[in-house]
Amino acid sequence: MHSKILLTFFILTIMACNSQEKKPQQYPFTNDLIHKTSPYLLQHAHNPVHWRAWNEETLALALKQNKPILISIGYAACHWCHVMEHESFEDVAVAKLMNANFICIKVDREERPDVDQVYMDAVQLLNGNGGWPLNAIALPDTKPFWGGTYFPKERWVEVLTQIAELWKNDPEKVKAYAQNLTEEVRNKNILVKHTTTHEVSSVQLTNAVSTWKKYFDTQKGGYRQAPKFPMPNNYHFLLRHAVQGNDKDLLAFVNTTLTQMAYGGIYDQIGGGFARYATDTQWHIPHFEKMLYDNAQLVSLYSDAYLVTKNPLYKNVVYQTLEFVRRELTDPSNGAFYSSLDADSNDEAGHLKEGAYYAWTIPELKKILGTDFPLCKDYYSINTYGFWEDDKYVLTRKQSNTAFALSHHLDLADLELKINMWRNKMMKARSKRVRPRLDNKVLTAWNALMLKAYTDAY
Repeated sequence: MHSKILLTFFILTIMACNSQEKKPQQYPFTNDLIHKTSPYLLQHAHNPVHWRAWNEETLALALKQNKPILISIGYAACHWCHVMEHESFEDVAVAKLMNANFICIKVDREERPDVDQVYMDAVQLLNGNGGWPLNAIALPDTKPFWGGTYFPKERWVEVLTQIAELWKNDPEKVKAYAQNLTEEVRNKNILVKHTTTHEVSSVQLTNAVSTWKKYFDTQKGGYRQAPKFPMPNNYHFLLRHAVQGNDKDLLAFVNTTLTQMAYGGIYDQIGGGFARYATDTQWHIPHFEKMLYDNAQLVSLYSDAYLVTKNPLYKNVVYQTLEFVRRELTDPSNGAFYSSLDADSNDEAGHLKEGAYYAWTIPELKKILGTDFPLCKDYYSINTYGFWEDDKYVLTRKQSNTAFALSHHLDLADLELKINMWRNKMMKARSKRVRPRLDNKVLTAWNALMLKAYTDAY
């Protein structure tokens, strides 16, 4: 009898412990986004801002309360979206200002590209450029009258306060401005039907490319500016134009661009796959988010470039990028492709930080690589060239395997065996870190691009 009582007590204790372990995390705030499925919207579900989704109910509420609509648009992998969330949308005082004066709507730009396009057009007309996070303010009937991208907290508060006062004191002025801006947005998107056909001649294309060449960075590839985006459609066109027109200088420029991108930190030297863009002119430090659509189009581009050049670097990029997609962006249950990996992940201290998953310190690499560290250090530029910040390095290359083997008096085959060994060791070490957050939305258009990429690679 005594043993039965002890056994019952033991079972009840275990059940209580399990119940405590499974207890959901408690948050001080929860808004309407908690009912959505978009990973981006769910990231904001516990902000003190009274976020709502874009739907008929929310738009009707804005009309009923006669409040301007604050539309904030982003996507799950967007680094600066996270920065603005942390600085402003998680701040109780800022949230109080937003909730009191606006109907606040969060939009996943990948889920609602139609909404994103309207307010992106408005912001570009207002400022000459756009980007994400995209923040716009509209009349209660959704006509936009103000917008921008990322705002530091102090500037955000200042702008919202001014707009709230203007709406309170002179709403007719705001309505007039919104009407004019809306007309401009509409005119921008009018499609004019042409009744005559017009073929573009090869001479016209050559002249256009000649003008284009003035902006080329012939040393590092891409354009002579920062940030640098891969822009695969552009380089696919230039590759084809160079081959068909036998333009050797243009082909050399495309090869320089593709080679430098593959050598740079924008390309994940360990795990394969490209980040969305580089923040510098060297293709070195990226914003670390990895998007399905970028990697799909770049696989197609590097596959065609390999057909033309037979450059083994391009072949390796294709294989490694497709392996990344299989490993990290593919649903194992049905083969569908996920949308993106976040730029940010938790660092050693548990803080969300950009690039924490991808950057390395010298002590880490010495421990992982042992006696091979000096050679690997030279190969991946673990020096002033590869330095990033906070004693961290983003791996980048400066020369081909053949050139590196010659300069270090190594057999090429032996070097390539070492490179594979280094990558495997670093991949194993990196797998113990907290992975970047995954946006597991499956978008038809982006999946189509990836299916085309596999076909081109095949």
